[in-house]
Amino acid sequence: MKRKIIPVLLSLFCLVGCSAPEQSESTADTLKEPMKKEENNRKGSIPETLEEIPMEYESLCDHPGRLEKLTYETWESFTYEDHSQKLIKEAWVYLPYGYDPSEKYNIFYLSHGGWSNETTIMGTDDSPNTFKNVIDHAMEEGKIQPMILVFPTYNNTSRSDSGDYSLAIQLTDNFHNELVNDLLPAVESRYSTYAEDTSTEGLIASRDHRGFGGFSMGSVNTWCTFRYAMDYFRYFMPMSGNYTTDGQYMADMVMEQGYGSKDFFIYAMSGPDDFAYDAFKKQIEAMGEVSDTFIYGNNETEGNLAFREMEGYPHGPQASNLYTYNGLKYFWSLPDETTDEPYTKDTLIRDVIDDPVFGNYGRLIFPVDQGYMSGNKLGNMRLVWYNNINADKTVEIANYMHVHAANGEVIFYDIYTDEEKKEDPAKNDTGLFFFKGNPHEKFAICNAGGGFAYVGAMHDSFPHALELSKKGYNAFALIYRPGAQTACEDLARAISFIFDNADALEVDTDCYSLWGGSAGARMAAYLGTYGPAYFGGENLPKPGTVVMQYTGHTDYRKDDPPTYACVGSDDYIASWQTMKRRLEAMSAEGIATEFHVYGGLSHGFGLGLNTVAEGWIDDAVAFWQSNIR
Repeated sequence: MKRKIIPVLLSLFCLVGCSAPEQSESTADTLKEPMKKEENNRKGSIPETLEEIPMEYESLCDHPGRLEKLTYETWESFTYEDHSQKLIKEAWVYLPYGYDPSEKYNIFYLSHGGWSNETTIMGTDDSPNTFKNVIDHAMEEGKIQPMILVFPTYNNTSRSDSGDYSLAIQLTDNFHNELVNDLLPAVESRYSTYAEDTSTEGLIASRDHRGFGGFSMGSVNTWCTFRYAMDYFRYFMPMSGNYTTDGQYMADMVMEQGYGSKDFFIYAMSGPDDFAYDAFKKQIEAMGEVSDTFIYGNNETEGNLAFREMEGYPHGPQASNLYTYNGLKYFWSLPDETTDEPYTKDTLIRDVIDDPVFGNYGRLIFPVDQGYMSGNKLGNMRLVWYNNINADKTVEIANYMHVHAANGEVIFYDIYTDEEKKEDPAKNDTGLFFFKGNPHEKFAICNAGGGFAYVGAMHDSFPHALELSKKGYNAFALIYRPGAQTACEDLARAISFIFDNADALEVDTDCYSLWGGSAGARMAAYLGTYGPAYFGGENLPKPGTVVMQYTGHTDYRKDDPPTYACVGSDDYIASWQTMKRRLEAMSAEGIATEFHVYGGLSHGFGLGLNTVAEGWIDDAVAFWQSNIR
């Protein structure tokens, strides 16, 4: 059994500051062997300044996570070791959108402050608060990696009054017993984390994927967890609540538990408008002076202690939400490359094509036959037959591809074998770009137009696929051989490829959708009418929905899938009247349809950013969802 450190005597004013008693002798020679740390667990860097929570994050999110109540058994904390008084307690658990029990999730435990309980931070399933919306939005936009959040309470149902600070101090000091012996097993036996099992050994082995944090008295609870439970937690997020001002005392906690400076990371936050700031900062500074144990750094490569401040936030829930939002952005985030955007509007298109990060498929990002493209930079790219090309979106797509490829993710798949490409060299110019959404969500294939002469993906399929992925769907953009017949054959092959590799790609194949603009819309319509097998693919289901933009296609059958279509009133290539007549005829056959014509727009408006058509993709997604059977 480990020898306990002499307790710190926390007073009623512990949040303002207190001193530590005389320390016991050093136990540096009892350090454990460093635990093997999993690769790519935590590589990002903490920004120099904290980010304000965007105002729009307070509204409801399109893809919200869910809250569940967890009930578990424990023991009254003051007599915990005697097991004389059993208690039934509750915690609330946040599961990210798309939570899949077959996947493993990092998990973060968040402790409330004084005068609060387990429902304070995020609310309940029936009455969630706006901070849940904040986390929903942040995960949807990729600012916070999908993770499980747990909201426990240190309150003791038999003796607690959370307004009594002296009692709260005792309760937080005792909470670790309940935490590691009862709460962790209850949570992580029910939800999918990195713990192989909930034995002591299984929980300790997965500490790299577990964190604990809290604000105010929750911060005190975090320091108590740091003091007693480093075996179970690698990451700590104390906010505006100090434990001591003796740095060596904190260092002894680390050594007493047998850990070294590379075995944990602390991300601390507060601000000068907070009454707890001075004492809290003194503790962090005192810890930083023990440089062999606490090392300042913006990430784990540099050190194990980071401190950030934010002005204008007094001690209260707004500060708690701000700090928690910023802290969760750091833990288990993607490597630094995710914020490294090398391309701008002035970047040469040739430099993107030749970027080594793309291997041999960089040439397929832009038209292979560059006679249909003008401009030499991302900011001035133009494509024949297209209008309303948005330079900002072009740069965003190029950077998205670079970031994900640099992080080792597969963003491009060949759909033909080397042997098939050798027999038909034109197949070298085909493939699928993958814009990954949520695991096991439905998929869509986006097909750019180009008159069956070239593929205008950068404006007519990549933007669509990127937006669909932001909404959680797994989206592919097809690069195909020009020519109506070969293009449809390539689309049929792409559908077959995705079905054959659905498990590896983590996609749901039921009721998939096909999207297209101009020539790409004809491809989607043809496959919707005749199915993949008709064009040489496998005998697979037709798409559940077809989404078409600006094409005068007229062919259909009575068993065509639901179809959404949109076009500009001034399109000189695709007549809106022709499109409307087709959908009216389909509707008369009982096929679900939706049609939109946008005044003043010409051919090839893509997403229609900054035009009257902006937002049409949301309508199309809603149409797809409404027709899923």
